[in-house]
Amino acid sequence: MALAATSSSTSIVFSSSNSRKDQGVLFSSSNYQPSNRYIPAPAGLNVSRKRSTEVNALNAEPKRNDSIVPSAATVFAPDVVDKTVEVEDIEKLAKNLEKASPLEIMDKALEKYGNDIAIAFSGAEDVALIEYAHLTGRPFRVFSLDTGRLNPETYKFFDTVEKHYGIRIEYMFPDAVEVQALVRTKGLFSFYEDGHQECCRVRKVRPLRRALKGLRAWITGQRKDQSPGTRSEVPVVQVDPAFEGLDGGSGSLVKWNPVANVAGNDIWNFLRTMDVPVNSLHAQGYISIGCEPCTRSVLPGQHEREGRWWWEDAKAKECGLHKGNLIEENVNGNTSVNGNLKTVVSDIFESQNIVNLSRPGVENLLKMEDRKDAWIVVLYAPWCPFCQAMEASYVELADKLVGSDVKVGKFNADGDQKAFAQQKLQLGSYPTILFFPKHSSRPIKYPSEKRDADSLIAFINALR
Repeated sequence: MALAATSSSTSIVFSSSNSRKDQGVLFSSSNYQPSNRYIPAPAGLNVSRKRSTEVNALNAEPKRNDSIVPSAATVFAPDVVDKTVEVEDIEKLAKNLEKASPLEIMDKALEKYGNDIAIAFSGAEDVALIEYAHLTGRPFRVFSLDTGRLNPETYKFFDTVEKHYGIRIEYMFPDAVEVQALVRTKGLFSFYEDGHQECCRVRKVRPLRRALKGLRAWITGQRKDQSPGTRSEVPVVQVDPAFEGLDGGSGSLVKWNPVANVAGNDIWNFLRTMDVPVNSLHAQGYISIGCEPCTRSVLPGQHEREGRWWWEDAKAKECGLHKGNLIEENVNGNTSVNGNLKTVVSDIFESQNIVNLSRPGVENLLKMEDRKDAWIVVLYAPWCPFCQAMEASYVELADKLVGSDVKVGKFNADGDQKAFAQQKLQLGSYPTILFFPKHSSRPIKYPSEKRDADSLIAFINALR
C-alpha cells in the first residue's frame, strides 16, 4: 500500500531528562546529534508553527480541536525535520524489518514519519516503547486515552513517566455527552451484562479515531504472545485495517508494532535493565492493564489477558482499538485474518438510530419514487474490517441526523443477499453506501473512501 506525506522544517534546541541522565540534543531540519553539554528547556516552550495547510486533517470535525494534530505536540516533538515519507510497499517493509530489533524498528518509524507519528501509551509495560524512542535520540510524541475509569495508580504512573522523560503526554478524552447518555441509559456497569464493546466504543475507540485523524502513523505495544487468539499474526509494520489517518480513506494510516516479536519476559528484562519506571499495579499481580472495572490481577500460570474482561469469551479479548487483528473461525472451521474470509461474527452498526433493513424493506425503497424522508444506507458484511472501521463514524452520523429529514439504515448484503445487492444496489465491495433522495427511486452511490461522519454529511447535503 502506498503512502506519501510531507511536513515542514524547523530548527530548535531542546532537552530531555530522566532520573539517570541529562542530555541536551541539537535538532535541525536535516540532522540531529547529542550535545556535549546540558541545555535546559525554557520554562515556556513556544515553538513557531509554520506547517502548510495540507497537514490539516481533511476530515477533521470543524467544531472540535481534540485530534492530536501537531499543535498538541509533546516537548520532545515541537515541529519536525524536513522529511518526506517516500512511497513504499508496506508489506515489503514489514518483511525487511521482521528480524530487526525493537530499537531499530522504532528508529525507522520515527525517522520516516517525524511529527506525523505518535506512540500509544496505555500505562502498562508499553512504557518500553517510550524508552526505545528515547534511546534513538530522535524527537517523539506520546498520546494516551483517558477513559475516565482508569486506576489511580495508572494516573500516578502517567505523571511519573512525564517527569522521567521530560515530556508531555497528549491525552484524549471521550465525548462527555456520549458518556452521559450511556451512563444515564444503562448505568455505570452495563458492560458486565451486555459486553464491553459499547462502553469501549464510547470511551476508547471514538477518541482514538479522532486522535488518529491527525497522524499518518502510530506506534503500539502489541505483541504476538499477548493473545494467541487475536494477536498471533501481528506484523512489525502494517497498513492499519481499522482506522483512517490524516489523508482519509482506507490505507491512509500505518501501524508500527516494534515489540511484536518480543516475548513478555524479554520486555520485563529490558525494563529492569534500563531502570525504567513501571506501574505499581504490576507488583500487585496486574499484567495487562486497562480500565479499573475491567481489569484484575492474574494468578501464577494464568495468561496475562485473562485479567481483562474476565467474564467474556477468552478468544476475543479486544476493546476495538486493534479490532483488525482478530482471527476468527468460519463455519467450515477455517480461519480469517483481517476479514480475508467470511466469518461468523457479531453484527455491527448497532444503534437505536440506525434502522436494520430487511430485503423487503430495501426493495420497498427501490420501488418508492416519492418518500417522506431521504435515506442513507450502508451495505455491509459484519466480518469486513473496513465496515468495522467505519462503524463508529456511521453511528456518529446517525446520531447527528436524529430529527432531520434523513433516515439512516443498514443492510447486511453478505451471504444470500450478496447477489441481490450486486444486481440491484450497485454493490462492488464492502462497505457500499447509498443515498435514496426523497423524490427518486434510484439510489446514488457514495463515491469516496472517506467515511467519517462529516464527509458523509457533506455528501448528503450536496444531494438534498
